[in-house]
Amino acid sequence: MAQALSDVTGQTGQAIIRAIVAGERDPHRLAALRNYRCQKDAHEIALALTGTWRAEHVFVLTQSLECFDFYTRQLNACDAEIERLYASLRPAWGMPEPPLPPQKPHSHNKNTRPDTPLRNQLRRLTGVDLVAVPGLSVSLAQTIVAEVGTTLDQFPDAKHFCSWLGLAPHNDISGGKVLKSRTLKNHNRAGQAFRQAAAALMRAKCHFGAYYRRKKSQIGPAQAAVATAHKNLS
Repeated sequence: MAQALSDVTGQTGQAIIRAIVAGERDPHRLAALRNYRCQKDAHEIALALTGTWRAEHVFVLTQSLECFDFYTRQLNACDAEIERLYASLRPAWGMPEPPLPPQKPHSHNKNTRPDTPLRNQLRRLTGVDLVAVPGLSVSLAQTIVAEVGTTLDQFPDAKHFCSWLGLAPHNDISGGKVLKSRTLKNHNRAGQAFRQAAAALMRAKCHFGAYYRRKKSQIGPAQAAVATAHKNLS
C-alpha cells in the first residue's frame, strides 16, 4: 500500500487498515474507502492492495494497529494533563483577550490535532500569541516558555536575548579587525526551537521565508536558520 499512499495514518490509510484487520480482503472494496481528497484514484489503490494475504503479515498489522491506538490514547491523556496544568496557573494579565486568528499549518500532516486550546493557554500565560511568530508551532512555543518563562524582563533588549539563545555572532577582533565571526555552540533548547521555526519557513510565502531561502543559497541551511531566527527576534 506504500506505493499508493504516502501516509498510512491519514483518513484513507486508517480506513483501509482497519477494514483489513476486520477481515476485508477485496481490493476494490478497500479502495472504495479512499477519501475524496486522496491524490491516488481507486484503481491505483486497488492494484496496490492486490496480492496474497499472508496470515503472519496480517497478524503483525493487527499488532501494529493496536500499538498505534494505545499510543494515541496515551498522547491524548498527556494533552489533557498539560491543559489541566496550564489551567491551574494564574497569570497577572487583566486585559481582555480578543479571539485568536486561525493558525496556519506547520506541516503537511493533516492528522495533527488542533492546538487551539494549548495556544489559548500559552497566550493567557504570556500575554502574547507566540504562535503568531512565523514558523513557531504550539509545540515549539511550549519549549520556549519552559526554558525562558512567561516574561523576558531578565533581558535588557533583543540583542541580549539573542546572545543568550546562541543566535548572535561572536566576533574575534584583533587590531580593530574582525578575524572570525561565528555563533558559539550551546545546548539552549529555546534557541534550538527558534532555529527549527526558522527552518520551517523554507517554503513560506512571506519575507522571512524569502530571507531564509536567500541566506541558504549564500551560507548554507544551518547558518541560514540561525540568521533567520535572529532576524525573526530582532
